[in-house]
Amino acid sequence: MGLFGKLFEKENCAFCGKELGMFGKKKLEDGVMCGDCQKKLSPWFSDRRNSTVAEIREQLEYREENKKAVAEFKTTRTFGENTKILLDEDARKFMVTSARNLLEANPDVLDFSDVTGCRIDIEEDRNEEKRTNDAGEEISYVPPKYTYSYDFEVIINVRNPYFDEISFRLNGSSVEIEVRGSITPRPENNIQYREYKQMGDEIKKALTEVREQVREEAVAAAAPKTAATCPWCGATTIPDSNGCCEYCGGAMG
Repeated sequence: MGLFGKLFEKENCAFCGKELGMFGKKKLEDGVMCGDCQKKLSPWFSDRRNSTVAEIREQLEYREENKKAVAEFKTTRTFGENTKILLDEDARKFMVTSARNLLEANPDVLDFSDVTGCRIDIEEDRNEEKRTNDAGEEISYVPPKYTYSYDFEVIINVRNPYFDEISFRLNGSSVEIEVRGSITPRPENNIQYREYKQMGDEIKKALTEVREQVREEAVAAAAPKTAATCPWCGATTIPDSNGCCEYCGGAMG
């Protein structure tokens, strides 16, 4: 079969068995999948073409298990506009999504301890505004007029088998500031700029502080326990998980 014939050769989705034509194939390293099955993958996953059928099958199983975590998720704080970061502070979990129907979208639910880093990139862009003269030509204002636009990008680095970064724009539309001539813009004087900057700082603080708390607790839990004398009953005991005497139940703290 020539190259042209192979291009139109029918193949079946490796996961649901659906017959696929040339335009329905989503290439894998050693097979193909259909668009419906691809939609079930994590939205943060971007290495489909270099993944094997076995690797994609594992991810689909993980995504199916993730539905339970979404159903149990209880949002306590929300940041963002179109794309939002949702926190479940009691369960120490979070998700990032633009979906309104969470159960249908199945966004990845991650632990705070999965976070390895978080930063806020503020992107600045400058465009010169021009006017049209009587001859229909675009010419500069005198002095020149510029519009500076600012966008706030949140980048969260995570430990996950299928992706290591979550990146999304915090603001729904750009923050714009107009200046004339050689004036240096002062975006910090703009109320919208300050609000998004504060929101980004709060996201970073929420994720990194709780991450450190979780890790410190894990280290403390793994540390060897030492015997101590109970101040209530005088027994030599190793405090239980609540820090209490194993004999009388008194607080050892």
